[in-house]
Amino acid sequence: MQPIKMGVLSTLPKEYGYVVLVGSASYVMLNYLGIKVSMARKKYEVEYPAMYSDSQPLFNCVQRAHQNTLETYPQFLFFLAMSGIRFPRASAACGAVWILSRLSYAHGYYTGEPKKRMRGAYGYPAMLGLFGMTIFCAVRQLQWV
Repeated sequence: MQPIKMGVLSTLPKEYGYVVLVGSASYVMLNYLGIKVSMARKKYEVEYPAMYSDSQPLFNCVQRAHQNTLETYPQFLFFLAMSGIRFPRASAACGAVWILSRLSYAHGYYTGEPKKRMRGAYGYPAMLGLFGMTIFCAVRQLQWV
């Protein structure tokens, strides 16, 4: 079966599909974390529009895990998309590691011991890898090297 030609998209490497799949998986991960917040709201009786609770620190841990992921999500998507143009497999691998690390981060935080969120620290090198590959792509595009 021949791939469908779609203008700019047809100039992307075939392996860019991995990048798209990882980006899609990140959407599933974010929704999972959001559902966990909704469940915690019900369990700890924290009504909207309150973002945090003065009396339920375990709710705050669940909420904070989701919020922290949202705070870094735009950068993740940008670096994933940009680095994936030149390094689709490496970018997809780094992206997958980042997603898994966010789940580890969240589950560590859910224990109620915030220090256990560091179980997800292995995602920092993955994000740094995406950042580095993105910068490399920019430098090459500008023909500085």
